[in-house]
Amino acid sequence: MSDFTTRAGIARIASATIVACGLAVPAWAQAQPAAPPPDWTGSAGAGISVTNGNSDTVNHNRAFELKHDPMTRNVIKATGLYLRGTQEGSLTVNRTSLGLRDEYELSSRTFLFGQVEYLRDTFKLIDYLVAPTGGIGFKIVDTERTQYAVDVGVGASWEKNPGLDTRTNAVISAGEKLTHQFTPTATFKHAATALWTADDFEDGLYTVSIGLATKITERVQLTIDVLDTYKNLPPTPETKKNDVALVTAIAASF
Repeated sequence: MSDFTTRAGIARIASATIVACGLAVPAWAQAQPAAPPPDWTGSAGAGISVTNGNSDTVNHNRAFELKHDPMTRNVIKATGLYLRGTQEGSLTVNRTSLGLRDEYELSSRTFLFGQVEYLRDTFKLIDYLVAPTGGIGFKIVDTERTQYAVDVGVGASWEKNPGLDTRTNAVISAGEKLTHQFTPTATFKHAATALWTADDFEDGLYTVSIGLATKITERVQLTIDVLDTYKNLPPTPETKKNDVALVTAIAASF
């Protein structure tokens, strides 16, 4: 066999091998499954806020959100917000709110929940307010861009005010939450909760928030929220019922 024939055969084999590899690589790449979403997601941020109500000042804030979703029927969420400020060396704002919530999906639209909420607000004369509740919720809208859910529940509360004994009450809760993604980088947020003393609906604590989040990078976003807290029966007549806070923050997601 001549050298020319041998070289020609080797060339044909090499060409066939290269073509086969070129066809196999895309097919192999397409066959690889997408990476599953992480079980834990969340964000943490800090910024400044301006309040009006029991105090008028510039404050700093810290906030976090944490979610555990293993892609089963059970989802756990935790949230926290801390507001603090001073004016002329005096403390003017000191508020901490925490929440822990467990949701169990009964169907694509219905879920059960259990939650514990904690509030400490110096200027509303609340040393602490702890309220565990549980109930049922409904997803009224649940699309990729828009989610809107409402819930109702029952439970108990323990509230301590300065100079007074801790009050224990049966309570009824209600809430709603809306998120809508306007664009890939901008999201509208709204939430409202109510906590009533079961034997006196005039004794209620209401919180309402409305805000906008816009992405700066894939993992960093700017958030602007207006928070309104209203307590219909404050501990003293001198305590204002309503407090409004404008909170801006830079938050990093993970």
